[in-house]
Amino acid sequence: MPSFKIDTSTAVVFVATAPTPKLKNKRTGEVAVDSETGANMMTVGLLISDEGEGNLYQVSVPQTGVPEGLVPGKPVTVVSLKARDWENEFNGEKRHGIAFRAAAIVEAA
Repeated sequence: MPSFKIDTSTAVVFVATAPTPKLKNKRTGEVAVDSETGANMMTVGLLISDEGEGNLYQVSVPQTGVPEGLVPGKPVTVVSLKARDWENEFNGEKRHGIAFRAAAIVEAA
């Protein structure tokens, strides 16, 4: 599926929830792996505020792009944030949504 770039150049971004491993399978605890680099994937909650509106996003990032010490409230910059829609069927129920992914998160200067 195609992905779309998201411009955060004018946004203020804060860590909302600390990075945690992104699970591919919640029952087995299997961690998702980046198909390009082979790195384990992490999920980071980010509060992104722009033009008077703030939203919380769960963003997937390769572990190699997540610096140590990311804690809630820390200002950060998001590198190459993209969104793509997804759809799947589980137990006969169709689900859909938007997935967010970034190449890296960098502590703001």
